[in-house]
Amino acid sequence: MTQVFIISAPSGSGKSTLVKEIKQLVDHLEFSVSYTTRPPRGSEEEGRDYYYTSRKIFERMIARGEFLEQADVFGNYYGTAKKFLDDAITRGFDLLLDIDVQGASQLQVSLPEAISIFILPPTRQELEKRLRRRSSAERMTDEAVIKRRLETATREIEKYEEYDYILVNDQLGDSIDALKAIILTERLRAAGRELTRADEQKLAELAESRKLENVRPSLGPILESFRKTTV
Repeated sequence: MTQVFIISAPSGSGKSTLVKEIKQLVDHLEFSVSYTTRPPRGSEEEGRDYYYTSRKIFERMIARGEFLEQADVFGNYYGTAKKFLDDAITRGFDLLLDIDVQGASQLQVSLPEAISIFILPPTRQELEKRLRRRSSAERMTDEAVIKRRLETATREIEKYEEYDYILVNDQLGDSIDALKAIILTERLRAAGRELTRADEQKLAELAESRKLENVRPSLGPILESFRKTTV
């Protein structure tokens, strides 16, 4: 049975890097490339980062019911085409969806069995540094855009409790290991496997440590770093 993994995060949290790494480490995992109406940035490529299209074509796709989810973010459409899930099911692969909070909320209704993972930055200050580095690399240093992304991040982070797992992306290597453990452990459980081998138990322990209920008590300082900027 195909499993769907939803990964969401504020812009600049390192989600794209995590997804890129996990695609190399986990077999039989399809990755859905979203459609968008915004133009490419920096070194982005058609079909690798997004499928770039016009608002007119995107709205036709909406009217034809071609999306699992879609959202308007910063004035541009983003959406996940149903064909990616259909293809994963046909191939017997699992599906990894890299989507924003709006899209995740839609899928959590239409695909309630999906496993959801939220990526958090360690602090607001660190997120701002990452956004500035990325904006500089993209040759886009508009302060208004950076401010808007930080404000959006503050709103999105408040949705963390709607997710099954939380990854605080402080050390990239640790986050990659945890994401891999979550995917592999959920696969084993879906297959009805008892996790008796030592390596499987180790993966399960790592995944369990990132469950929402186990991470929640440690999130206070992160959440507070964002709330302080809104008062």
